[in-house]
Amino acid sequence: MIACDAQEAWTQFLEFVKTKCSATAFSNWLAPIRVLESNSDEVTLEVPNIFVQEYLLSNYKQELRSFLPVDVVGDPAIRFIIAPSRKMAFHPTGPSVHVEEPKLASSNHPEVKLNNAYRFETFIEGTTNQFVKSAAMGVALKPGQSFNPLFIHGGVGLGKTHLLHSIGHYIQENHKKLRIQCITTEAFINDLVDNLRNKSVDRMKRFYRSEVDVLLVDDIQFLQNRLNFEEELAHTFEALKNKGAQIVITSDKPPSLLKLSERTIGKMEGGLVAHMGIPELETRVAIILYKAAQKGLNISQKVAFFIAEHIYHNVRQLEGAINRLSAHCRLMNLNITEDLVTRTLREMLHHAPSEKISVEQILKSVASVFQVRVVDLKGNTRTKEIALPRQVAMYLAKEMVNESLNMLGFAFGKTHSTILHACKNIEKKVETDEQLRQQIGLIRRNIES
Repeated sequence: MIACDAQEAWTQFLEFVKTKCSATAFSNWLAPIRVLESNSDEVTLEVPNIFVQEYLLSNYKQELRSFLPVDVVGDPAIRFIIAPSRKMAFHPTGPSVHVEEPKLASSNHPEVKLNNAYRFETFIEGTTNQFVKSAAMGVALKPGQSFNPLFIHGGVGLGKTHLLHSIGHYIQENHKKLRIQCITTEAFINDLVDNLRNKSVDRMKRFYRSEVDVLLVDDIQFLQNRLNFEEELAHTFEALKNKGAQIVITSDKPPSLLKLSERTIGKMEGGLVAHMGIPELETRVAIILYKAAQKGLNISQKVAFFIAEHIYHNVRQLEGAINRLSAHCRLMNLNITEDLVTRTLREMLHHAPSEKISVEQILKSVASVFQVRVVDLKGNTRTKEIALPRQVAMYLAKEMVNESLNMLGFAFGKTHSTILHACKNIEKKVETDEQLRQQIGLIRRNIES
């Protein structure tokens, strides 16, 4: 089978299965797959993640046998390659996207409410949230089998609730027999208080521990310093886990930084802990263009980049900026320009410091936060107490100082390869180390203030 034949066979397969699955399932699971190469014995497919591979083989193995080569035992002869992370692509002249305004839809239990706007297909994926979205899709594909519990953490307004509700929607539509309960931690606490008052706690326990197959809990950080409520929820988690029910939790901090009991933290860390990072520039631009299309707002790529460069803390701020621009433009009948953005969003925009940042400033700020001496950061001491802050200083220098790697290496008395190694090491650490992220954020604020 030559490459063009394989591509044609794959296209025919897609046309065939399109009639057997929903548009949402096709968009999420099948459309991203690409044919890379083929021969008479095997086809190589590129998939975004392992869960797409599992979905394809679990649901369409029989159909694949009809369109693609098979091996000696009759299984589809497919070699899978996980696609590398890609930068977002922009299509300013492409079709606009219309999505209904957020509204609440009841699930298979009257108390369950999922936001209709929060679905996998409306989640803008970038390098900082690609892993956590893949994990969420894996849980939705095989509830109770992939990662249990799945613990999603990250700052305010980055999309944790969006993914939580996306999981709920997918399970609701594709695992119809499973009973879902999606609650905020505050709602759970209020529910428990009401049942204590009405002397119906046993009924509540029975519902959560026996009648729920998927429990989605938002903002677990509000359980901190509430021992009695924490104990009740911990018992619920244990009962659900023992019967194979899926648990998904969101928080603004990783489990290790929550003021909860070691037992509860241990249960949360027993599954998969996934961090939701701040979206990078390209993803922020994609979000702006998408949100603007939802509002029917005509915004150029240049203006979108301008907004994304000056609003970068979270997605909610970007959405608020688009809402404000939309209202202003409709009321005043104006076109969106950089000047209009500057005037309308003045208090929302973050500006880079006017003074040039030096390596010396970074060293002083790092030394202050980590409680070490600048002279040690410039030296060759390799103890952990010095080596980590030194690498943080190199990492921030590469990001904040407009100099070549060779010049930065000279400033630190190191080679440019040492600077690169330090940057890669810190980039890897901040994915899982919340405390280090907070320290780096504090250093940045100190330097920019």
